[in-house]
Amino acid sequence: MSTLPRDDARAPTAALAHEARRSRALGALGADALLVFGAPHHSRNGDAEYRYRQSSDLWYLSGWEDPESAALLRPGSDHPFILFVQPKDRSREAWTGFREGLEGARARFGADAAFPYAELSARLPELLAGWTTLHYAWGEDGTRDSTVFRAVSGLGRVAARNGLATPHHLIDARRILGELRLKKDADEVALLRRAADITAEAHVAAMRLGRPGVAEYEVEAEIDGLFRRRGGNGPGYTTIVGGGTNACVLHYITNREPLRAGDLCLVDAGCEYANYTADVTRTWPVSGRFSGPQRRLYEIVLASQIAAIDAVRAGRPYKAMHDAAVRVLTEGMVDVGLLDGDVETLILEEGYRRYYMHGTGHWLGLDVHDAGAYHVGGSSRPLEPGMVVTVEPGLYIPPDDLRAPEAFRGIGIRIEDDILVTDGDPDVLTAACPKSVADVEAACTG
Repeated sequence: MSTLPRDDARAPTAALAHEARRSRALGALGADALLVFGAPHHSRNGDAEYRYRQSSDLWYLSGWEDPESAALLRPGSDHPFILFVQPKDRSREAWTGFREGLEGARARFGADAAFPYAELSARLPELLAGWTTLHYAWGEDGTRDSTVFRAVSGLGRVAARNGLATPHHLIDARRILGELRLKKDADEVALLRRAADITAEAHVAAMRLGRPGVAEYEVEAEIDGLFRRRGGNGPGYTTIVGGGTNACVLHYITNREPLRAGDLCLVDAGCEYANYTADVTRTWPVSGRFSGPQRRLYEIVLASQIAAIDAVRAGRPYKAMHDAAVRVLTEGMVDVGLLDGDVETLILEEGYRRYYMHGTGHWLGLDVHDAGAYHVGGSSRPLEPGMVVTVEPGLYIPPDDLRAPEAFRGIGIRIEDDILVTDGDPDVLTAACPKSVADVEAACTG
């Protein structure tokens, strides 16, 4: 690994964006303090490690990339933004790469003060003295929980000597950070657009490659390789390539079967670009043309997705897109004989869940299932400009479902796009990825 500085790690615009997010966080905290840890560095097996990916919350606030890190925000103090990081260490950098160190944390990442991560436990009591409320995401790591709780417990002595208050309120940091991350700023939207463009290109490449006899893992390799070739971090989540009946398994990631003539292939894949991920699903015919039964079900799913996307409008409740998708799907399933009964009753009693068992979307951003609450005050929260959602209805008919018409058994279909909420019409970030029957068939045979 290189021991040279990462010159592209802190572009001036990126530094300003992180500074603006910290400013919003400090304003939202008021008189409270916030402690955010970096992501742990996990081993894959033995002494082999995964490529490191920073905690989304710490990245959002600072842009800091390296492990063994934490950030402390203290509004109104002499040092409102403190970073704990790995110090410079030439011997370790020879093995694991360049470190910004304490000086870089201050000079390039805007920290008002920086300390070695190893000193976190010793310094926390003094740094938290004077704050009565601490925002911290407990329950993620027992060792960190112990560090924080020991620090708070140890504050008694510091407070007694100096007459300072101590934290006696602990609030889950995910609440305030989720709200901050929910509405994307212009820089975030630009990164999501780039991730979406790369993802659309990769899905088209998959459609062209995935002919009979090609293995699911070959399609996966083409997609993930293109993500990297276009400058992405790689996949934002494990790529799903499900041929035939494998498409009926919602989180199928084995990806080792050959694609077969006459089957459909479902690909759920999204490029992560500068830590922001797209999330797109397309389903296409391995032989290049949909069969009659495949096309009937595909057009039901597509119509439901179009209806759901139209519901992604500022002021509408989040659940409106799910309601729109469910209605079209249920009507379609009754029309083709997958369900029997009255449409309204089937919706009320959730009879559609036999073949459509998941929600219609989720927040999207630094995480594929991004931070933010879906309900406010007990009701589905209204959508606001700057929010980004996925819209992903589907139908999944198990191969052994004797209640389904035989021609539909073993078919799995999902269509998913990424949508930016605006003051007007929904902005489909992934519109470049083909999804009409004609466009998908053209991409498969082009």
